[in-house]
Amino acid sequence: MSLNLDDKKAVVAEISAEVAKAQTIVVAEYRGIQVGAMTKLRAEARKQGVYLRVLKNTLARRAVADTPFADLASHMSGPLVYGISEDPVAAAKVLHDFAKGNDKIVLKAGSYDGKVLNAAEVAQLASIPSREELLSKLLYVMKAPVAGMARALAALAEKQGGGAPAAAEAEATEAA
Repeated sequence: MSLNLDDKKAVVAEISAEVAKAQTIVVAEYRGIQVGAMTKLRAEARKQGVYLRVLKNTLARRAVADTPFADLASHMSGPLVYGISEDPVAAAKVLHDFAKGNDKIVLKAGSYDGKVLNAAEVAQLASIPSREELLSKLLYVMKAPVAGMARALAALAEKQGGGAPAAAEAEATEAA
């Protein structure tokens, strides 16, 4: 079913709003994918905070015109699914991971930081850990010295005085 002019303007406005807050756009060809697989892809994208949509390429070109993603328009041909995300790696990660398990999804191109990426560069972008993973690694690195010091102090206390349980037993035997 084709869209009338007002519907097309609404779609372009919606996509333009998503593009305005995006850091990354990834496009993938989805020729021959089954509905169930596309539903799983959409669910995973939603979970990761990625705006995923199948669009008419002309509408997508209009939405990215006059944005840092305008150079991506030359790659917008064929049946494409568009992954748009505020997280620099989320869209690339979702589409790349799904493409590994489903040969019907083929990464075509992407754009990050005003630069158009080919499929291999999108795969490299997808291999970067997410923000949450990096923060958890940083927290672990910051926590490790404190935990090590606590273990060392506990071992020292155990060695010096036999620890708290030994002191409690000594008091109990003196009282008896």
